[in-house]
Amino acid sequence: MGNAVLITLNSDIEEIESLAKSIDHKIIKVFFQHREKPDVNTYVGRGKIKEIKEFLENKEVDLIIVDGELKPSQWFKLEKEFEKEVYDRVRLILSLFAKRAESMEAKLQVKLAQLQYERPFVRELIHRARAGEHPGFMAGGEYQVDDYYEMIKRQMKDIRKKLEKLRAGRELRRKHRYEAGFYLIAIAGYTNAGKSSLLNLLSEERVKVEEMLFSTLSPTTRKISKKFLSTVGKPPLLLTDTVGFIKDLPSWIIDAFHSTLEEIAVADLILLMVDLSEPVDKIRTKLKTSLKELVEISAESPILLVFNKIDRISSEQEMNNKIEKLMDIIDNRSYSCISVNKRLNIDELFTAISKNLPSFVEIKMSLPLNKESQRFLSLLHERTWIMDIKYSDKILVHLATNQRVSEKIIEMVKQIDGRILTAK
Repeated sequence: MGNAVLITLNSDIEEIESLAKSIDHKIIKVFFQHREKPDVNTYVGRGKIKEIKEFLENKEVDLIIVDGELKPSQWFKLEKEFEKEVYDRVRLILSLFAKRAESMEAKLQVKLAQLQYERPFVRELIHRARAGEHPGFMAGGEYQVDDYYEMIKRQMKDIRKKLEKLRAGRELRRKHRYEAGFYLIAIAGYTNAGKSSLLNLLSEERVKVEEMLFSTLSPTTRKISKKFLSTVGKPPLLLTDTVGFIKDLPSWIIDAFHSTLEEIAVADLILLMVDLSEPVDKIRTKLKTSLKELVEISAESPILLVFNKIDRISSEQEMNNKIEKLMDIIDNRSYSCISVNKRLNIDELFTAISKNLPSFVEIKMSLPLNKESQRFLSLLHERTWIMDIKYSDKILVHLATNQRVSEKIIEMVKQIDGRILTAK
């Protein structure tokens, strides 16, 4: 693990420390400067720069981390001053994204975001090189930065084309799910809130879960287990686990992950997960960040707040006190308090899901006793919720289904010489 020095204007450094640790760097010294705005030239003042340089003379440090977003000119001057690589908060997050990316789509999205990030910095190098200055520590000496800038533009164009093809494929799969009558539920929330763990619990599968930031970069979609469907009393549900939110992400990073975040925007219901075991001020910040990012990706679906990790809270009174202090943010939204780890209140969560899903259609039908009806029933079991079925000289079926496919089901009943008794 490498050593890093942190420069910050913010006294709360827990998140930036976690980010640094996630890319295998330990912060061995924090240089805090209390000021409302960063210094326009070097982010912190000259006195603090001198103090940092004196510290670096006697310590082995691989990386300087700035807990903020650097302008290209600030980055250039800091690398020149310290003769070390300088990462601002955005570059640190992108490095972590690159480390976590596994699927082709995730790798392309991360690469696009990295190139988008690099563009203004390369422009700064071009400007400095043409003014006769050394291009900076990270640049490693003289080279044709203008050629590199053109290469960045070409690469970004190529990556966008590839992502568009992947997006088209995802859209097609989503269309098939819609036409099949599935309700789509997206699990969203701040990174490390327990999204993947909830997906595993409800689908009875084993998606990789790690106690680390951004362990999920590509969306994972699974069917909810039939064991839980008996509780919710609804047609089949699909759950999608999505990339975690984090505060102060620039809009262009969100744009780079557009095709992934689209899974949230088009869902029938969003489960917004929150770690309720944290202090209230942190929960408040993370909840505000998550809701803000949902607005940024134009998510207009109903939101069900899922307060997780209640098993780590000492008493029900403490839990209720926290909820009470968050009511101004909760507003009129529905919420459920659960523990994925201890499987607490999962039935209550499903009751809340049931109430917040779009309305469905109940159909009563009469089917003839033949092989065609049996094949049709198999399809109905897959795509609807069979509430009751009785056999006599006819097959009487009472089911609930997604509004989107109700007309198609009614038409299919007629095709096999069945009869619709009621549909409402």
